[in-house]
Amino acid sequence: MKKPVLQAAALVLTVALLPATTSAISAVDANTYREMEQFMSVFERVRNDYVDQVDDADLIKGAIEGMLGSLDPHSSFLDARDFENLRTQTDGNYGGLGLSVTLEDGAVKVIAPFKDTPADKAGVKAGDYITHIDGELIYGGTLDEAVEEMRGKPGEPITITIVRPGRDKPFDVSMKRAIIDLKPVTWEIKDQIGVISINSFSSDTGADVAAAIAGIDQSLGKKPLGYVLDLRSNPGGLLDEAVSVSDVFLSRGEIVSQRGREKSDIERYFA
Repeated sequence: MKKPVLQAAALVLTVALLPATTSAISAVDANTYREMEQFMSVFERVRNDYVDQVDDADLIKGAIEGMLGSLDPHSSFLDARDFENLRTQTDGNYGGLGLSVTLEDGAVKVIAPFKDTPADKAGVKAGDYITHIDGELIYGGTLDEAVEEMRGKPGEPITITIVRPGRDKPFDVSMKRAIIDLKPVTWEIKDQIGVISINSFSSDTGADVAAAIAGIDQSLGKKPLGYVLDLRSNPGGLLDEAVSVSDVFLSRGEIVSQRGREKSDIERYFA
C-alpha cells in the first residue's frame, strides 16, 4: 500500500514545483525584455539625437563588439570583412608591409613585424605605435581601415609615422609594399643546436616544424644536441596548428582541452 502513496506524493511534489519553475522562467524573461527595451531606447536616442548622423549597422556592430568584449579579453566579433582579413593573414599571402597589428586605445599598435618583410627590414619594432600613413592621421579610426591602407600593390611606396616608447619625437619610416608570402617557420643551427623560429601559427605551421627538424637532422648528419623553439613576437593564430606543433614533440598525453558550459562542449586534443 505504501508504493502508491509514495507515487502520489511524488506527483504532488512535481505539480507543486511546476508553477514555481514557470514563474522563475517568466521572471527571467521579463528582466531580459526590460533590458532589451532599455537598449532600444538608447539606440533610438543615439540614432535620432547624436550630433552626427550615424549608420544603424555601425551602431549595432558596436553594440555586439561591446557585448563580446565585456566577457573576457579573448572574445571578439568578426564580420565578413574582419574574417576575410584574418583568413588572409593566416593563409600568409598578401600585398603589404608584413605587420601584425592591434588597436589599443584608438591607436594602431605593432604586435610584431614578420621576418624578412618590408616592415622588418625598415626597422619597425614590436610595441611601436603607427599614427599616420602617408601623412594622414589614422588615430581614432578602425583597425580595418588602417590595415586596408597599409596593404596595396607590390612596389607601391608608403610612409608610416611611428611613435616609439623611449623616443621623444615621432619619426617617419618609408618602404615599399611587397607580396607578403609568410614563412611561419625558419630554422638554423648554432653550436650543434637546432633553432626553430615560429613567426605565427598559420596554415601548415605544424608540417613546417616537422620539415625543419628533418632539415636540421639532415644538415648535421645526426640528431642535434637539442632544439630551441623561438616564439618571440609570435602573435598567435590557428589552434589546430599550435596543437600540430606540440604533437611533433610529444608522444602521448593531452595537449590542450577546450571546455564549455556543457559536458558535450568539451574537446580534448591528444598527442
